[in-house]
Amino acid sequence: MAVKDYSKYTVLVVDDVPLNLLLVEKMLGRFKFNVKTAGGGQQALDMIEQEMPDLVLLDLMMPNIDGYEVLKRLRSNSATKYLPVIILSALNSDADIIKGFKAGANDFVTKPIIMDKLIKAIEKQLVTEE
Repeated sequence: MAVKDYSKYTVLVVDDVPLNLLLVEKMLGRFKFNVKTAGGGQQALDMIEQEMPDLVLLDLMMPNIDGYEVLKRLRSNSATKYLPVIILSALNSDADIIKGFKAGANDFVTKPIIMDKLIKAIEKQLVTEE
């Protein structure tokens, strides 16, 4: 099966663990996504303000500004209100997942990340015209 080319899409991956960033970057690289990474909530918000990505993959457990707070700020800003956000988290209890959706997440993918699941979740948010 040919690997799809999603180079027209920019995905911002937000995680405070460099290894997680690298892992997701490698996964998305296979599909030619334009991947940007942020090592924390504030950096992510600053990057989004400078250049709007097509989608954000957001970790929840981060120091200072956690994923829930990032989501809250994105949803309260008219410029980013409808920016697709998929939570990528090791938190996987029903309560965590419900809290994520209530905070405004478009989808929730649990860690450890299964590439097929992640790509399907991204395609569901981005690829509507194909």
